[in-house]
Amino acid sequence: MKRTLLILLLFALMSLAGCTKEAKPPVEGGPAVDLTLNALNGEKVTLSELKGKVVILNFWATWCPPCRQEIPSMMRLNTAMAGKPFRMLCVSIDDGGKEAVEKFFSTTGFNLPAFLDTDKRAGALYGITGVPETFIIDANGVILKKIVGAIEWDNPQVIAFLNDAVAKAK
Repeated sequence: MKRTLLILLLFALMSLAGCTKEAKPPVEGGPAVDLTLNALNGEKVTLSELKGKVVILNFWATWCPPCRQEIPSMMRLNTAMAGKPFRMLCVSIDDGGKEAVEKFFSTTGFNLPAFLDTDKRAGALYGITGVPETFIIDANGVILKKIVGAIEWDNPQVIAFLNDAVAKAK
């Protein structure tokens, strides 16, 4: 009897040890999930190290037509925000990794501050369901906006929103 009880107790403890609370993806008004990304140029960027800056965290892919559509406006936005406490992190989920993104940029003439998520960990942390999906994160690491789908990033309303977030960062 004691042996059976001991086995049941051990089984129960092992079962509890395997239980984990599944992380929920971040939401508007909540904290951004910290992550470290690898850039095409070898740079490593950790999101928490960007506190004090407004961050656009954009998930995209070279094969995605809406992603391709929004890239030119993202390039113009990145230029317009130069010199401000602002950082754009464009995270490619392409399976082809660095080679696929570099080939895409060389054939299209596009250029973004590109990072890689070939293992899909970053996308999973943020609960993305497709691309493009973008998170605008304020200087304190709080998600201001989640945007599903392509938008015109250099639209005056978007720039005003970002400039307001940047002004609050100072």
